[in-house]
Amino acid sequence: MVEHARSLPSEPALSWRGKTVSFAELAEMTRTAASVVAGLPPGPVGIVGEKAPETVALVLGCLAAGRRFLIPAPTLPVPTLSSLYRRAGCVAIVSTSDMGDGANGLATDVVDVRASAGEPPEVEADDVSFMLTTSGSTGTPKIVPLTVAAVERFARWAGAEFDLGPGRRVLNYAPLNFDLCLLEVWATLRCGGCVVLADPEQATNGAALAELVAGQRVHVVQAVPMFYELLLPAVRAPLDSVDRVLVTGDVFRPALLPRLREVFPNARLTNVYGCTETNDSFTQDLRADMDVIPMGAPIPGVRALLVAEDGSVLHGSGVGELLVSTPFQTPGYLDSPDRYVPHPEGADELRYFRSGDLVRRTDTGALVLEGRTDSRVKIRGQQVNTQQVEQVLLDHPAVLEAAALVAPDPVAGKRLHVVVRTDGTANSLVLRRHCVDRLPRAAVPSTLRVATDPLPRTATGKVDRKHLTAT
Repeated sequence: MVEHARSLPSEPALSWRGKTVSFAELAEMTRTAASVVAGLPPGPVGIVGEKAPETVALVLGCLAAGRRFLIPAPTLPVPTLSSLYRRAGCVAIVSTSDMGDGANGLATDVVDVRASAGEPPEVEADDVSFMLTTSGSTGTPKIVPLTVAAVERFARWAGAEFDLGPGRRVLNYAPLNFDLCLLEVWATLRCGGCVVLADPEQATNGAALAELVAGQRVHVVQAVPMFYELLLPAVRAPLDSVDRVLVTGDVFRPALLPRLREVFPNARLTNVYGCTETNDSFTQDLRADMDVIPMGAPIPGVRALLVAEDGSVLHGSGVGELLVSTPFQTPGYLDSPDRYVPHPEGADELRYFRSGDLVRRTDTGALVLEGRTDSRVKIRGQQVNTQQVEQVLLDHPAVLEAAALVAPDPVAGKRLHVVVRTDGTANSLVLRRHCVDRLPRAAVPSTLRVATDPLPRTATGKVDRKHLTAT
């Protein structure tokens, strides 16, 4: 970024709420942030901040100062945030303050210096930069440290693959704590492109999102399926400036593919699969006529295996847990048991991440995501895949969202409860009949609730099952 500030000082680095921050201005903000961070006690830094240029500069300041930093979702409950900062060994928590209309200023406040934090956890400490967190949609978020080398390798790949250099404008829809920002923000700035920051206050306004993409003449759009669900109905004219569209982070409904092609007529459409722990792993070009979206092919340097329940490697067709090794993966969770294992057959010396995703390899060799290993439950003595139940419901034209939850039952032990949001044209009886006609008896929901409001989501855009279960 410093190089771009010298060679392209007046070129836009960030676009935010109708204003532009040049590379020279962002470099000055970064120097201010780096000087503040350098004056803190040695150790990791916790960052608090909503999406804004000042928060971007604070992250860059940590990188410039060679400091590890934890950037969790600011929307997490205070006890969860406190626990995360403590578990990361943060010696200080730094926040940005509102500087009004000025783009050059950055104010930081040390709001909690943890003199008693002790020694930070040992995970290749000298080489760690970003510390991200998992979504925590089904439990406590885990801390995912990324090494400088892994982030650099990813930025080089993403920059070349999606042409993120000077003159290019890349939409950032995700919160700054989300791993998608490694491409949308940090790789784009490294390559000299301009990051168009979507305002979180407009995150669920499809018309505003469409206006942002059109008005900013965005070239690259990457987002979770929820973004496209909001955007596609609101677009009134094709978004013809966009030449790359990436769908990632969750399962995308094939029924939306024709409309996706209409809205982005000049774009190459790509589905991207990855985990926070491994970053991007597979890509699949999308066609409007697809009924099923395969995971696609591993990106360069990625190795993947399917492993059956008995621990053996599946070499032909069948269903197994996906194990993946990438050039960008974390060395391991910071303070939790990691999920890395050696090759089950000793074929290489790589460390494979147990993704927890169930994947089916077809007779033609295509890989199709089936669900999660933790989505397989026993109900009335029969194995049920809750994600299969959700997919069957999503296949109904009236269903916009679906979440299958397992609840305790005093007689059967467990029962299946489903919450769906519809367009108002189908009631619970219609949807239950839809399930009866397409699912094994044990997989038919015991209860089915039709909601009128969008289902609760985590900061990363996934359905918040923990919240739904609690309510």
